[in-house]
Amino acid sequence: MFRYFPDAGVDYRHQYRDYFIAAFTFLCVAVCLVVDADASLQKQNALGVCGWVFLIGLLLGECKFVRMQVIIAIIFATIGEHFASPYMGGYTYRFENVPAYVPPGHGMVYLTAVALGRSGFFHRHARAIAFFVVSACGLWSLWGVTFAERGDVVGALLFCVFLVYLFKGRSPLLYLAAFFITTWLELIGTAVGTWHWAVIDPVLDLPQGNPPSGVAAWYCLVDAVALGGAPYALAALQKMKKPWLFIKERRQRAYQGVSAGD
Repeated sequence: MFRYFPDAGVDYRHQYRDYFIAAFTFLCVAVCLVVDADASLQKQNALGVCGWVFLIGLLLGECKFVRMQVIIAIIFATIGEHFASPYMGGYTYRFENVPAYVPPGHGMVYLTAVALGRSGFFHRHARAIAFFVVSACGLWSLWGVTFAERGDVVGALLFCVFLVYLFKGRSPLLYLAAFFITTWLELIGTAVGTWHWAVIDPVLDLPQGNPPSGVAAWYCLVDAVALGGAPYALAALQKMKKPWLFIKERRQRAYQGVSAGD
């Protein structure tokens, strides 16, 4: 059941690198969100610059397939952030904006899910990890609709969506990994006040937690789009390159012909 997703050249010899990516991102998320809790807009922008530097550095060791996934994840998630936060008001950041560190942050979060999902630890203990995630998120959702002071019906619905991703999706290990990093950032971000979720979801008109218990489902959507869209994006780029390669090849042949004539 817990099969791996297409790797397109991932080198399994570099297992320690996967754990480094995960540990580094977990640390960066905590530091960034705590710092931003009372930071100025200028400092928030500086965090964004750091985020891009860190992300580019981490991507240097990845294959083009993973890099394209990260690019798609950033584009899709950033569009979603602007729609869900400033426009719809589902959650609100301190300055009612989308902070500069959010786009590269989404890239690092996605890359972390990839790194953990392909790691030896997740492959060896997939069923145990799945049992823990389903149990923890399920109890959290149950608490949200029963005993929580602030109702969380939306969280329970998102938990059901997360289960569909987990048991019917093409990359369950990726979604399991996404649960850990996204739950980590949501709990820290809402706890320190970097953002807060609306009491009533503006679309469903239902109560939601801060954060909703099944919030990982939103990130799984980003993951699914990135994973599914990467092959098509790479194929499109390859088609765009063909005319230029043909022109370059003709120029090289012409140059070689002139040189031979001399």
